[in-house]
Amino acid sequence: MRALYLVFILSAFLSAKSLKVAVATNVSYAMPEIVKSFHKIYPNIKVEVILGSSGKLYNQIKEGAPFDLFMSANMKYPSALFKAHLAIEPPKVYAKGSLALFSKQKIDFSKGLGVLLTSRVRSIAIANPKIAPYGKAALEAMKNSGIYKKIKNKLTFAQSVSQAAAYAFVATDVGFITKSSLFSKKMKKFKKGINWIEVDQKLYTPIKQGVVILKDSPSARKFYDFLFGKDAKNIFKSYGYEI
Repeated sequence: MRALYLVFILSAFLSAKSLKVAVATNVSYAMPEIVKSFHKIYPNIKVEVILGSSGKLYNQIKEGAPFDLFMSANMKYPSALFKAHLAIEPPKVYAKGSLALFSKQKIDFSKGLGVLLTSRVRSIAIANPKIAPYGKAALEAMKNSGIYKKIKNKLTFAQSVSQAAAYAFVATDVGFITKSSLFSKKMKKFKKGINWIEVDQKLYTPIKQGVVILKDSPSARKFYDFLFGKDAKNIFKSYGYEI
C-alpha cells in the first residue's frame, strides 16, 4: 500500500508543469489576477512570472534565458525574436496600453503636459526610452507637444515604467507611468485631474503589446490561448488596457 501511495505522489509531482513567462513591467499589476484566473482552469501548471523592461527581457532571451513565453510592451521586440527564429510564430497583440502623467502631490493639470514647463515641476521620471516602450512613448509625447528641449534637463531615467512610477513616489515631482498602474490597489486613491492625467494618445505611437511563444509546449500553448480568452480580456480591461 505504501508503495502505491509513493507512486501516486510521484505521478502527481511529475504531472505538475512549470511555465516561465517573461513579462514587461507595465503588466505586473494585472498579472496576479491573470495567473490566478489561469490556475482555476489549469491548477497543475505552475506559472513563474519574470518581470523586466521589454528591452532587457529581449536581450536575455537572445542570450538564451529559458523563458517559455514573452509578453512585451510593444511589437518590436517579439517581432525581432520571430525574425531571429527565437519564437515559434509571429507575435500577436494581447492588449493596448496608455500613458499617464502622475504625481503623488496635488497638481494643476489643466495645462496638460504644459505643467512640465512650470516651476512647480523640477524633476520628471521617465522609463529609459532605449529599452522601455513606455519611455519611448513618453519621449515622443514630449517632443510632439513641443516641450522636450525646454524640460530635458528635468528628466530622471528609470530602467522600466514601474521603476519610473516608484521614482515619482520618492524622488521626482511627476512621472510618466502606465495608465494600468492607476487601477492597482495602491494607486486607486489618487484622483484623475488632481494627481494624474492621461497623456493625449495622438502625441505618441499606439502602444500595441505583443506576445510570442518561445518554447512550444502544451502548457505554453494553454497560457497563450488563455491570454486571448474572455477571462483574461476582462482582467486587462479592468486595468485600463484596450483590447
